[in-house]
Amino acid sequence: MSTSVVTRLRATSRRRSGDRAPLALVVPAVLAALAALAPLYYLGTIAFDRGASAVWEELWRRRTLDLVTRSLLLAASCTAASLAIAIPGAWLVTRTDLRARAVWRVLLALPLAMPSYLAAFAWLSWREGLAGFWGAFLVLTSVSYPYAYLPVVAAFSRLEPAHEEVAQLHGRAGMWHLMMLSARQCRSAIAAGALLVALYVLSDFGAVATMRYDTFTWVIFGAYRAGFNPSRAAILAALLVVIAVVLIVLEALARGRAVETHSDRTAQRSRTIPLGLRGLGAQVMLCAVIVVALLIPLWRIAGWSTRASEVGVSDVAMALWGSVRYSLIAAALTVVLALPVALLVARSRSRSARWVEGSVYAAHALPGIVVAISMVFLGVRLVRSIYLEAPLLVLAYVVLFLPLAVGSLRAAAEQIPRTLEHVARSLGSAPLAVIRRVSLPLLLPGMAAGVALVTLAAMKELPVTMLLRPTGSETLATRLWTSTTVSDYANAAPYALALVFFVAIPTAIISGRGR
Repeated sequence: MSTSVVTRLRATSRRRSGDRAPLALVVPAVLAALAALAPLYYLGTIAFDRGASAVWEELWRRRTLDLVTRSLLLAASCTAASLAIAIPGAWLVTRTDLRARAVWRVLLALPLAMPSYLAAFAWLSWREGLAGFWGAFLVLTSVSYPYAYLPVVAAFSRLEPAHEEVAQLHGRAGMWHLMMLSARQCRSAIAAGALLVALYVLSDFGAVATMRYDTFTWVIFGAYRAGFNPSRAAILAALLVVIAVVLIVLEALARGRAVETHSDRTAQRSRTIPLGLRGLGAQVMLCAVIVVALLIPLWRIAGWSTRASEVGVSDVAMALWGSVRYSLIAAALTVVLALPVALLVARSRSRSARWVEGSVYAAHALPGIVVAISMVFLGVRLVRSIYLEAPLLVLAYVVLFLPLAVGSLRAAAEQIPRTLEHVARSLGSAPLAVIRRVSLPLLLPGMAAGVALVTLAAMKELPVTMLLRPTGSETLATRLWTSTTVSDYANAAPYALALVFFVAIPTAIISGRGR
C-alpha cells in the first residue's frame, strides 16, 4: 500500500471519528468518576451542617493555616526528594551499562512493599528521637519514591537513543547532561510520578500518626475519633481535596504537550551509555537508598521476630487470606472501572475528559479515614444491607485506588498508535469493536500492572480496612496495627514479615514488567 493511500485512510478515519471519544467510553468513565467522588457527597453534607459561616470561620483559623503549611511542606519535601532518587535511579537502570541493572531495577521498587506505618514503627523502635517532621520525611520519602520511579522507568525504557548519541557527538557526554536530556523528553511521566507522590504524602495516615507530626490526616482522624466535631473534620478534608485539585492542575501544566520518542527495544539495549569508573559511585548511591528504605526497616522487623511470640501459623494464614481475598477482588473491579477512564483520557483532550481525570485524582487525596467514614455514612443511609460486609470494603478500596489503575492503563493506552484505531474504523469497525479487538490486547500489560499495583496498595491500607472490614474478619494490616500500637513487637513480627513478603510479589511484577 503506497504512502499516499495510507495518508488518505488516516485522514478519512479522522474525519469519520472527529477525534472524539466514543459514547461507549464517556458513559462508563463518567460513572467511574462519580463513584470516585462519592465521599465528597458525605463531606459536603457534614461540612455545611452548621452553615456556611462556620465553614469560613474554620478555614480562616490560624490552626488551619498551620495545618496547610505543615502538610504542604511535608508533601513538597518528600516529592522533591523522591524525584531526586527516582530520576537518577531510573536513568541508571534503563539507559546505562550499570552492573546487575536488572536486579537494581527490581530492588529500587521494593520499598513500595513497605507500609508507611510499619517503616515508621521500625525506625522509632531503633531511634525514638526521630519523631517529628524529619522522621515523617524520611519514612514517607523512602516508601513513596517508587510511585515516581516506576513511571519514569517505563518512560526512559521507551526513549529513542539517537538523541543521546547526538549529544555525545557534540561533546555533551557527561552523566548529568545525558540524564537531563532524557528527563526533558519524559516530562509527562515525571510530572505524573510527582503528582502521585504528593497525593500519597498528603493522604498518608500511618507515618504521620506514628511519628506524631500534625498534618491534615492526623487532625482529621482526631476529630472523627473524638466524635464531637465531625463538621470540622469534613471541612478540613474538603480543603485537602481543593489542594489536590490545585496539584492536578499544576501537574497538567507541567506535563504540557510533551512528546516522547519511542525506540526499538533491541536497538536500545545495544546502545547503553558506558559508566566506566563512575559506575562505582552509582552503585554506592543506589546501595544507600536501599539500606535506608528497605534494609534498616527489615533489620528491625527481623529483630522483633527473635522474641517469643504467641502468634501461630494459623493466625497469620487467616489474616493473609483476608488481605489477599479483599485486595484481589478490589483490584479486578478497579481495573475494569479504570479502563474506560484511561482510554478516554488518553484519546481525548476535551473538557469532559479532563473533568473525569481530575475527579478521579482528587478523590485519591482524601485520607483513608475520610473515605472509610464516608462509606459508613453511605452504607447506613443508602445501602444498609452491605454495611460491615465485604462489598462495602471493596467499594472503598476502589474509590481510594482507582487513580493507581488509571495511571497504569493511561500510560499503556498512550503507547498504542492512533493509526491502528483509525485504520480499524476506516474498515468499518464500530468503536466498541475497535476497543475489543485492537486496544484491549495491547492494554493487557498495563492491566496486569494495574491489578498488581492496586493489590499491593489494598493489602497495606489501614484506616479503611479497620473501619469497614466484615465483622469477625482480620487482615495482616489490622493485626499488625493492633500489636504495634501497644509496642507488642514480638507478636507484630509474624504479621509484618508476611505482609512485606506478599506485598513484595506484586511489587516485583510491576518493577520487572517490560524488561
